[in-house]
Amino acid sequence: MQAYIAKRLLLFPLTLLVASVIIFLIMRVLPGDPVLLVLGEAAGTVTREEIEEARRALGLDRPLWVQYGSWLWGVLRLDPGQSLRNRAPIREEFLQRLPLTLHLAVLTMVIALTVSTPAGVLAARKRGTWIDYIVRLWALLGLALPTFWMGLLVLLLLSVFLNWLPPLVFRPVWRDPVTSFSQLIWPALVLGFFLTGILMRLCRAQMLEVLRQDYIRTAWAKGLLPRLVLTRHALRNAILPVVTVAGIQFGHVLGGTVITEQIFNLQGLGQFLLVSIHARDYAAVQFLIAFYTFVFMVVNLVVDLLYSVLDPRIRLG
Repeated sequence: MQAYIAKRLLLFPLTLLVASVIIFLIMRVLPGDPVLLVLGEAAGTVTREEIEEARRALGLDRPLWVQYGSWLWGVLRLDPGQSLRNRAPIREEFLQRLPLTLHLAVLTMVIALTVSTPAGVLAARKRGTWIDYIVRLWALLGLALPTFWMGLLVLLLLSVFLNWLPPLVFRPVWRDPVTSFSQLIWPALVLGFFLTGILMRLCRAQMLEVLRQDYIRTAWAKGLLPRLVLTRHALRNAILPVVTVAGIQFGHVLGGTVITEQIFNLQGLGQFLLVSIHARDYAAVQFLIAFYTFVFMVVNLVVDLLYSVLDPRIRLG
């Protein structure tokens, strides 16, 4: 196990390096001049010499390999530099926005797993009954309804019937748990509704397959309690694909909450990435993509380690 973890950790720097080089080159070939975007309305009145002076001030006149090396050295020192958009330190803005997105992602996954796993097991156990049909309908609605539409609908209903509006300032959970929960529960329910549909269908399908196995029929024949058969024998083997998809979806939620954050006025990392891409903020985009790459690698490693915990037959090496 330790050797396997060491091998995976040794691949982290190489993967991050390749990902950073790719996003660095992609950002440079995208249309649009970041200097003109920084100048804004004044770009139409300044001279060519002033534009070149601004380019030198931003360090964009240097060779590409020098720009990349300078940015990489800053990241290694945990200082990705200043934003081209507002000349503010990227690290400070990142640390300010990270707790909100992290809280939203964790709350979303808690809601999705808490609902989808029992519902999927119950639907498989009651296959062909009205319970099964309700669970399947719920899952289809979660997959079919876009999250942006659900977010707008929830926001409209909350504002009309409860006079609730999105908060202007986020309150971390360690400062004010009640306010933090009330701020994030609605966007988390919107995102969780979609994830519940995915995980619920997967859990139901895996449970149906496992319940047909011979060892499950043997457990029934031995007279074991239904609760023990479903949880100790069936669910433990059916949960592995659910864990895989849940881990991937956690990475997507952590990096793909742009629309939901916009609807509910949440100043998170998704909104930060969207604004940075629009402004051609090279350093910020490169740092955020590298962070998301690191998150996905960590999540995949954790999921692989959970395999050996949930199923002792799996040996990592």
